[in-house]
Amino acid sequence: MPIRAGNVSRASPVPLYHQVAEHLRALIASGDLDAGEHLPNEIAMAETFALSRPTMRQALNELVRDGLITRRRGVGTVVTPQRFRRTAQLTSIYDDLLSAGRTPTTKTLSAAVQEGPHDVAATYDLGPDDRVVALERLRSADGVPLVLMRNWLPIRYAFLVSRDVDSLYQTMRERGDVPTTARKSITACAATSRPAELLGVRRGSPLLRVRHVGYAADGRVLDVGDHLYRADEHAVEVVVS
Repeated sequence: MPIRAGNVSRASPVPLYHQVAEHLRALIASGDLDAGEHLPNEIAMAETFALSRPTMRQALNELVRDGLITRRRGVGTVVTPQRFRRTAQLTSIYDDLLSAGRTPTTKTLSAAVQEGPHDVAATYDLGPDDRVVALERLRSADGVPLVLMRNWLPIRYAFLVSRDVDSLYQTMRERGDVPTTARKSITACAATSRPAELLGVRRGSPLLRVRHVGYAADGRVLDVGDHLYRADEHAVEVVVS
């Protein structure tokens, strides 16, 4: 589709390339530029915005760095599918997906009362005979697999073994357990065979691994999680002040 030039002001202290990048970013966010849509070539874009070709290249490179477009020789410039973005807050991904206008679904892969892994047992300060509730679920958004979730909960949640659950946090709140703080660790890893198959990516594809421990206001551990997110569908945004 033709690109609307928008307002690019040479009197503004904001660099021209950044103004153009922000304009294109807004078109992508609004859906005026759809995922998979081809943009005009660099020369045509420069003419549309009345800019030099190097300035136009800077604008496009900014969007490439942000993962909004891809540029390949022989293919051209294409709008990439948008990642689901979450702020680093204490919220449920199920609720975040709903707020983003996505349609989340959850498939329970396994549910059992069992001994927790060593790190989980240590976090809960479990004795030799103590057990936890272990859940493994696959969450999708609009039919696309997004995250493989493993959670370990206190034994009082044993009823979840025979019940599907969408939002763990909502279930916890219904029982009077309100997570108020969490400790999270976010790292990168490569998909091994099973997660790759479940998430619909190739083995070795990049994943985001998010480990968390949720706490009640009185310091009790309410939840231990180890989640694997598709890196091409997920981004974490952090505001630093």
